[in-house]
Amino acid sequence: MKGDFYINSPSQLNPDEARKLIRSKAWEKPTAGMANGFIQANLAILPKDLAFEFLLFSQRNPKSCPIIDVTEPGSPVPMLSAPNADIRTDLPKYRIYKNGVLSEEISDITSYWDDAMVAFLIGCSFTFEEALLKNNIPIRHIEESRNVPMFKTNIDFVKAGRFEGPMVVSMRPMTEKEAIRAVQVTSRFPSVHGAPVHIGNPEAIGINNIHQPDFGDAVTIKGGEVPVFWACGVTPQAVAMHVKPEIMITHAPGHMFITDLKNEEFSIL
Repeated sequence: MKGDFYINSPSQLNPDEARKLIRSKAWEKPTAGMANGFIQANLAILPKDLAFEFLLFSQRNPKSCPIIDVTEPGSPVPMLSAPNADIRTDLPKYRIYKNGVLSEEISDITSYWDDAMVAFLIGCSFTFEEALLKNNIPIRHIEESRNVPMFKTNIDFVKAGRFEGPMVVSMRPMTEKEAIRAVQVTSRFPSVHGAPVHIGNPEAIGINNIHQPDFGDAVTIKGGEVPVFWACGVTPQAVAMHVKPEIMITHAPGHMFITDLKNEEFSIL
């Protein structure tokens, strides 16, 4: 019966309960709406010989890659954000990139882990969605039980070492009035992408078909609504395809790591 509560009331779970549900393979869906009030994070895992360059890349591009935590080389435990967690098992789905090519999606990366791995947890827009909902701004992908739509753009990052590539954005449709309020609300969360990077015409940032996202799912855009775009933590996947490291492990889009950190800790009042 307790398990039924966990599955039927994911927003009410605490982070440890949510991660246990994921670790047991009882939850294999996107994590939007789980453990409300707690920071969710994107994941990028690289060999330690690339870790400094990626950290520098993130520092130079904080809008897309706001760092929440970095593990010690070889340790799967994010000590600052979830000391009882295990990066190898506590996300619903991972992606394995080899030489820039997506080779596999799996629910456990223990077999890939070695003492040279460094994991980066990167701020996720799911964090500010709770604040948007509290301000009566609709989150269409949650309403439609879909993954948030994400798109590659023509906006280039600031290069760092071998890391460069195009910015990825997530999109949420809303009215123009709601968009103004959304800018105000999300500006309070600079550590998890902050304010939108673009509002309106998708073609202006290189998106030719708003109904065919590069990652995630298409959602309904109603009459009178405009698309609003935020920098997105799927960025490392676009970078992986561009830079082609021998191996890079990421979260599958929408399948995040749930930390013990509260959203309010990352908001500016």
